[in-house]
Formats: sequence, C-alpha cells, structure tokens
Amino acid sequence: MTTISNDPSRCTNERIATRVFEDSGQVSHEVASQIAELIKSRAGEGKMCVLGLATGSTPTEVYDELIRMHNQEGLSFKNVITFNLDEYFPMQPNELQSYVRFMKEHFFDHIDIEPKNVHIPDGTLSIEEVPHYCKAYEKAIEDAGGIDIQLLGIGRTGHVGFNEPGSGKESLTRLIWLDQLTRQDAASDFYGVDHVPYKAITMGVGTILNAKRVVMLAFGEGKAPIIREAVEGEITEHIAASFLQEHDNAHIYLDAAAAAKLTRVQTPWKCGHVDWTTKQIRNAVIWLAMKTDKAILKLTEEDYNENHLQDLIAEHGPSYDINLRVFRSMQATVTGWPGGRPEGSRPQEPGAPGPRDVENDVFPKRVLIFSPHPDDDVISMGGTLIRLADQKHEVHVAYQVSGSIAVFDEDAIRFADFASDFNHLFDIDIKQTEKIEEHLEEFLKHKQPGQVDSEIVQKIKAVIRRGEARAAVRSCGVPSERLHFMDMPFYETGTVRKKPIGEDDIQITIELLEKVKPHQIYAAGDLSDPHGTHRVCLAAIFEAMRRIKDRDWVKQCELWLYRGAWQEWGPQQIEMAVPLSPCELDRKRHAIFKHESQKDSALFPGFDSREFWERAEQRNRDTARIYDKLGLAEYEAIEAFVLWDGLTQDSDFSARSQEVSTAQPAGS
Repeated sequence: MTTISNDPSRCTNERIATRVFEDSGQVSHEVASQIAELIKSRAGEGKMCVLGLATGSTPTEVYDELIRMHNQEGLSFKNVITFNLDEYFPMQPNELQSYVRFMKEHFFDHIDIEPKNVHIPDGTLSIEEVPHYCKAYEKAIEDAGGIDIQLLGIGRTGHVGFNEPGSGKESLTRLIWLDQLTRQDAASDFYGVDHVPYKAITMGVGTILNAKRVVMLAFGEGKAPIIREAVEGEITEHIAASFLQEHDNAHIYLDAAAAAKLTRVQTPWKCGHVDWTTKQIRNAVIWLAMKTDKAILKLTEEDYNENHLQDLIAEHGPSYDINLRVFRSMQATVTGWPGGRPEGSRPQEPGAPGPRDVENDVFPKRVLIFSPHPDDDVISMGGTLIRLADQKHEVHVAYQVSGSIAVFDEDAIRFADFASDFNHLFDIDIKQTEKIEEHLEEFLKHKQPGQVDSEIVQKIKAVIRRGEARAAVRSCGVPSERLHFMDMPFYETGTVRKKPIGEDDIQITIELLEKVKPHQIYAAGDLSDPHGTHRVCLAAIFEAMRRIKDRDWVKQCELWLYRGAWQEWGPQQIEMAVPLSPCELDRKRHAIFKHESQKDSALFPGFDSREFWERAEQRNRDTARIYDKLGLAEYEAIEAFVLWDGLTQDSDFSARSQEVSTAQPAGS
C-alpha cells in the first residue's frame, strides 16, 4: 500500500494543516466522525451545534456517513443549526439544480433536524431584496453564536462557496457574478452552459474565516493543481481558498489524487530522506529527465546533485546504473501485443521485450472491454481494441450505461422521423409509429432545460447510442454478437444526478464476467470525467471481481486500466504502452466518428471543449512524444495502461494510481 506522510515537519511548503488519505471514503469517515463528536459534545452541554455546510458531490459521503450514524448509532441532530454556503440566483427550491433540493435529498430528509434550524440562501428573491437578505443571513449566523465547523469544497478556480477570483478577505454574504470556468463546470447539471445561471448568493470569504473551525475537502486529480496553489502558494484574491492560510484552525483533507501535486507527494525528496523503492526511483528519474529536458540515459551525477537527488545517487549510484535500470523498465512497457504473443512467434529482435511480448500459452484470449459510456472504448483504447481484434483474440465489449441523456433532442427527432419513413415504406405498424411521433413532438415542444425526458424519449436516445456503438466496433473488427449492453440501473434516472451504486449493478457485472470468463479485462480508470459515471462503473467492476476472486478463471485474469477521454496516465505510472501507427490512429479516429450524436458538439463536453477524438488523439501523441523525449523509440501515438492488483495486494486503485475522483454527479 502507498504510504503518504502526514508529518507536517517533513515539508515546510505547506501553509495550511493538510492531511492526506488513500481515498475519499476514508476522508469522509474521518470528517463525519469529527462533526458527530462535536454534535454530541454540545448536546451533553445543553448547547446548539452550528454547522456551515457545502453542496456538490464532494461532501455527499460525509452526509452519507452522518445519516448512517443517525440511523444505526442514534446520532441526533435536534441540537444542530445549519447554514449553507450558497445558492444559484435565481433558483426555485424544487428545481433539479437547486441546493435546497440537493440538501434535502442528500441530508436533511434523512435526519431529525428541526426545519426551523436549516438555513439556505434564498434564490427566489427579487434582485432588490437580495442586499437586505444577505445582511439578515449574516445576522442569523451571529445570533446562532457563529459557525462551529464550516465544511468546504474547492472549485478549479480556487473558489470556496461561490467566492470567485477577486473576492476579498473581508467579503460577506452577497450576490456574486459567476466565473465562466465555474459555469462550465456546472454545465452538465444544467444540460448545457447556456442554461447555467450567471449569478449566485454566497457567504463571503470573511464569513467563512469567522467560523471557529474550517474543514476543506478535495478529491480527485482535477483538484490537484489548485490545491497546491492554495496550500503552498502565496495568499491572493485570485484564489479565495488561499485565505485559509490565515485561519488558525483551518484543515484540509485530501484523497491521494487531490494531493498528487503537493511537494511531499510529487517530489518527496525535496522534503527530506525517502525510502528509495523501485517505484520511487522510477518516479524520480523520470521527473528529473523531464525537468532537465534530457533523455534518461543522458542524465549525469550533476543533474542528480543539483535537483535534490543526492541521496539517490549516494545510495544507488552511479548515475549510469540508475539511468539504465529505469530506461529498461520503461522500454519493457512497450508492446505491440497487448494480448500476448502466440507460441513460436517472437522474432529474435534486440531490446527488452514488453510485458505482452513474451510467448503465451493461452492464445488467442477471451478479452472483455468495459466501456462506461457507449463510446469510451474507442475513444480511450480504440487502437488497442483494433490490435486485439486483428490479432484474432475473442474480443467482447460491455457498455455499462446507456448514455441516453447525452443525446440532443434534435437527434431523437431525426431518428424518429427515420423510423416513421421506414415503417411507412414497408407498411409496418404505422399507427404505433404515429403515436410515438406525436408524443415526441408534444413532449419536446414543451420541454424545459434540465427536465427529465419521458420514458419513450429516453428509449429512443438509448437506441441511438446502441446503434452508434455497434457501428464503431464493427469498424474495429468486433462482431455485433460480442457486444453486451448492461444498462446498469444506477444510471437510469433520466437526470444528470444518478443513484448510488446498488446490488443490482454489481450482480449484472458478476453475471457478465461469469458468462465470458475473460483472460483479460480492460476498464476505464479515467476517473476525472466531470460526471462521475466512470468512477461508479469502475467501483462496480472492482466489487464484482472481489466477490468472485476465488474462481479459477479469475486467478488467471488480468485487469488493465485505460484512460484517454479526460486525461492520460503519467509516464511514471504506465505499465503497458501500446504504440499506434498512423494507419491505426486513422482507424481509431473513424471508429470514434461513428458516434455521430457525440461528434462536433457533445451535450456534456466537460471542461475540455475539444471533440473527444481530438482529445484522445492529442493525448496519445503526447504520450508518444514523452517516450521519445525520454530516449525511447519514436512512435506516432501510444495508448497507455496500468495493471490493477487489487486482488493480489493489500491495496486499492486509489493507492496504486493516485487517482480516485468524486468530481461531479454522474452524467453523460
């Protein structure tokens, strides 16, 4: 298991007390326990406990744990007063995106808190009423005795609450204009950035700093850059979270992914002596090569000594020996045979063989590729998929969710028109088709932004995604009968916000695994998708594998994690690198193009405005460029993978990859 130091004396760069845990679940359990202890302590003294609460997906696990304590351990909230940080403006309390609705669904409806003790900024006011209301909100906090614990998340701009860049230290509760980046991050909740409100009511930085204790949570790789700036950088109005450095009782709790760019994690040798494991040596050498812009084999003793790596040279030098070790380990990741070579096929070629280049006694293999959405397979590992099919492996592709909410209404109308013309042409059940057309026209004519699609519309959109998926994998050489549409229940809400993973989701996954009995599994480890679907889908696979780990076929099975839609593995993480020729990159691109409903303009593009084929292609080329700069062979593009060892090691994915994300409610 990865060990992450929480000794503040190791690294003086950190200006806020910061604790790092392996995953978000551990963070949430710790923070919920602290809140519960304060509630009980205040109740024992006959006093009220005042909590400042946040919305968004980051604190939901804290709320889940507090609800569990209420139901199973008798934790009462009768003596609790709450003040929420913010609310969009304007916003009706019953709308899907309302923070009033969010807090009820995720917390208040499940505990015994007195309704009169709940305070959430009012998004229904007239613009003229807002200034007076904000003053009254501040007065209500003061009258309650001040906030005992203020719970915070952090946005990619460094905002806390909706205190956007430029918010001053003395700012109080007020109406604020939202930053464009903040609106883009919220776009999936509102079915497009055009529908996101431009304004919000938020507690000010000063309001937050007046709390007796401040606890900020951050999860996922996407938050790592801003966390480093807030924790290790200068105090600035451009990053509201940096003002926490001036609070004498502020604490930040991170999962491993959000901590990835802190000095103690990214370059721990700058903080003192480290345990020079094989993995840590590889991390350090690749970091040094990229920092000095040198190939690995060109690094010198001077490079090591001048960049805080004197201990590494002293313990494991000379530099040539270290360089060669790391170079060979990187060279061994490269393979053109992701499923392994058949016996007797390996040519006598120089250089270290890749992980799949060794001759294999099981060939061809049964390969199961899990794709969270109907296009993640070709976006993230389309070249490898093509290679596996061309090398005659029995490739199966499982689409875990329908992806129906990511289809534009116009596409649903277009396909309904096609179905109508088709049925008229062949005289097939025309009356039923006309009824569907009438429903579609009537429903979509009156549909509001964010409104849940009717069951008929959802089915039409799901059929569109299925057809595109079939066309894409056919172009990769995989027959349609090897496609599996799982339609996992957690996703099928018709809204961006999904249900928690359930037993049905896990059982569907187990049944498919038992049916295929694959020798190799590929799954999406691309957990920075801004909707969270990838994270939930991967959790279902991990849980399913753990439950059936004693099966003979599972003991012989490998599970490889791919990325590409949202980010890529770093070179120090890669364990299998599959190079793509220009021709294979073209084939991959054309497979992605088959997903026409996602082309040109995806409904949920996230924070990256490029088309998915552009993102994936650029990342694949960048990985190849990094390998080239490190001194390895030059390729057109590379798809990268990490091997999951969750069944064989006392670890989990978050420990191995430094990447567990709870970015946004599941969608796409």
